Amino acid sequence: MPSPANDYTARIAALHRELGVPSDYAAQRHLPLHVEADPATLVSIGRNDAGRDIALLPAAAAAWHALHAAAARDAVTLIPLSGFRSVARQVELIRAKLAAGQSIADILRVVAAPGHSEHHTGRALDIGAPESTTLDESFAATSAFQWLSAHAPTFGWHLSYPAGNPHGIAYEPWHWCWNSSPN
Repeated sequence: MPSPANDYTARIAALHRELGVPSDYAAQRHLPLHVEADPATLVSIGRNDAGRDIALLPAAAAAWHALHAAAARDAVTLIPLSGFRSVARQVELIRAKLAAGQSIADILRVVAAPGHSEHHTGRALDIGAPESTTLDESFAATSAFQWLSAHAPTFGWHLSYPAGNPHGIAYEPWHWCWNSSPN
């Protein structure tokens, strides 16, 4: 009988073939396969402007609340924009970009392939600020980003995709992942 891990790996491989993701994508990008968190284990940390629930694993949510409170004490406002994202949602995002005429190579520079997004883990959070609530590089010019750069590691959060990262993903100053072991 196949193991759940083998089933998940096979499911991701089938999705990659369907979407046209190169078979060597993970190896070339140095991206691990992230197991999808069970949505039943996630907790809400609020809703974004589009009304979507933002959910994280309980420990990551606790780390977010501590980070958010510390920023507020320093008069910095952090806005959660996106948390857990299922594999199915990742596929939807890529299909929409393909339908809009983008190539899979271009898409994979800004979106991780299904199975390789940290959002699947329930530990990743896209963060904005009052002056920057869109997912673009302008967030790097905010005081919120400067504060995160200096303080987020203390709470176990790290910037996943800095400029020039080895994963071939565009610079994402808004994308932070909780790793459970503060620096």
